[in-house]
Amino acid sequence: MGRLVFLFASSLLLMVAATTVSAAILEHSFYVKNLTGTRLCNRQVITAVNDSFPGPSLRVREGDKLIIHVFNMSPYKTTIHWHGVSQLMSAWLDGPEMITQCAIRPGNNYTYNYRITKQEGTLFWHAHSSFLRATVHGAIIIHPRARHSYPFPKPYREVPILLGEWWNANVVDVENQALALGIGPNISNAYTINGWPGDLYPCSQNHCVQNCRHT
Repeated sequence: MGRLVFLFASSLLLMVAATTVSAAILEHSFYVKNLTGTRLCNRQVITAVNDSFPGPSLRVREGDKLIIHVFNMSPYKTTIHWHGVSQLMSAWLDGPEMITQCAIRPGNNYTYNYRITKQEGTLFWHAHSSFLRATVHGAIIIHPRARHSYPFPKPYREVPILLGEWWNANVVDVENQALALGIGPNISNAYTINGWPGDLYPCSQNHCVQNCRHT
């Protein structure tokens, strides 16, 4: 009986080792703060991550552990939600304010620490407090484990595409006005692709849609 228990324990350890040998620990810092961006011929103060709109893309492999340190240097409370991530055994790190956590208040920080489990594909992260998600967001790209193949022919090139909206106004003010009046929020001034309005909008011609930073 003791030999059987030893063999079972040895097999279990081998299985655990096999599932973690190709996994990595990826650590990032998100600095949430205000910056001034120019869109539609206007300069507008927005809240963004790491001086980039959209924010940084996170590239991971299935099985990797993500450690994200969020430093809230903006004037608004916020959280980060990992949209579409299953959060197996880590549901308390999902990010919705007052559901899985309290908001990260201005001047404070919070660390998200979870593993990507049994998932592949393109997801996204975004603020989950007020309308800040309009400018606080980015992609999560989950590749297969090392030495594992894609469930489809490997693409020649990958270009993450994030669709959004732009307001020529402070998005927190847009939300507060709607709540105060009991009506829907003002319609956005433009739709965006990776943070940029299309060529048919004013002052929007010839802008890139890949790896764009604020101007």
